[in-house]
This record gives sequence, structure tokens and C-alpha cells, in this order.
Amino acid sequence: MRIIPAIDIINGQAVRLKQGDFEQKTIYDNNPLEVAQLFETNGLKYLHLVDLDGAKAGQVMNWEILELICKETSLRVDFAGGISSEEMVERAFELGAAQITVGSLSVREPEKVKKWIQQFGGDRIILGADLKNERIAVDGWENESSMGLDAYLEQYSEAEANYLFCTDVSLDGMLKGPALELYENILEKYPTYQLIASGGVSSAQDLDELKKMGVDAVVIGKAIYEGRITMNQLREYVS
Repeated sequence: MRIIPAIDIINGQAVRLKQGDFEQKTIYDNNPLEVAQLFETNGLKYLHLVDLDGAKAGQVMNWEILELICKETSLRVDFAGGISSEEMVERAFELGAAQITVGSLSVREPEKVKKWIQQFGGDRIILGADLKNERIAVDGWENESSMGLDAYLEQYSEAEANYLFCTDVSLDGMLKGPALELYENILEKYPTYQLIASGGVSSAQDLDELKKMGVDAVVIGKAIYEGRITMNQLREYVS
């Protein structure tokens, strides 16, 4: 199971939100590159980088941070937040992103995203399903669509997407444990996807449970920033 630390960006700073609420943000560091370098120094190989300004605006706002982290580290970066055109997809890859996660647009314009999957490959385009009250959240989690997870994935039943990134927004940033039942159901119903679990991870025990369940990767944010999971624990886990 891959361990993927997260950096969420607002106004150029690394932040964490509670339940996706922009009014409940904690600023952890004003230099995202230093945070990324710290992850790399401690043996981590992946990064989930989220442009929250972009997610809210509907277009990428923090290209320079993506470029800097890709240039100054060897982390394999998954970039998300506001990607809404083929030109933006191409630019993200040109700046060094290994993968992108598409959230709101994958709900609203599935045909466009399916075209991207075909053009760039199912290993590079990640479907992002952020669940809020059992509906897919959009616009940086500020709004709920009318679509549930099953209907969302049905749109992509014939697309060759390999990765599904899934967050239970109600647990994100709350340090109350991940949505184990949700992930178990996804693994059972949609075994062809490599599942990236996100939201609620609070301890190394949570990581053990997700690994035992068969989750392919887990994204960790607040638990790292607040010392619930230490770098020493992550180093041991990765090794």
C-alpha cells in the first residue's frame, strides 16, 4: 500500500480544512516546497498536491507551486484542483505532475474526462469522488451534486480508468478514522479500480486496517501535520 502525504494550497500556503470548509482552515506552513522536501527526506515517494484556490475557482491558480515542487523534489506528484481543459491537463504534465485527479469536471462533463483517459492513459487520469451526504461534492467541496457514487462510476463503466480517489468529506480533517465501510463496499463492487483512500486517517492503526482491507494507497494530511502519525512511523511503514 502506497503512503501519500497531502499538501493543500490556499493563497500559496499549506493548509488543512475541516470537512472541506474553507472557513475552518488551519495554516501549517507558508512554504509548501519545504513541506514537500521534508516528506522526501523522510523516505516518502508520493505527494497529493491540491490547489484549493483552483478547485473553488474552476481553474488552476497555483501552477508555480506545482512546478517548483516537481523541479526541486523527485516526488511522484498527483495534482488536483481546478483542472478544466485539455490545455490544463497538458500543462500539469509538462510541469512535472505524474498524475492528475479530476473531481468536479468528472461529474459534470464525463465525456470530456473519458476523452482525456483515452488520450493520456488510465494510469495518469484519476477519477476523484468526494462524497458528502452520500452525494458527490463539487467546487472544492462547497456544493453537492445530485449524483451518488454508483451513478458516478456507471458513467465510466466502459472507460479504461485505473484509479479511483475517494474521500468521505464528513471525515476529512476530523481525525476520527477513515470510512472503512465505504472503502470495503467500493473494493467489493468495483474491484478493477486501484482505490486511493482519503479522509479521517488518525493513526498508524488506521493504516494497518486499510492495508489489510486491500486499499491500494492512502492519503494522509492532518494526522501528519499534527503529529498523530510521526515521520518515524511513516519511514518504518514505507520501508
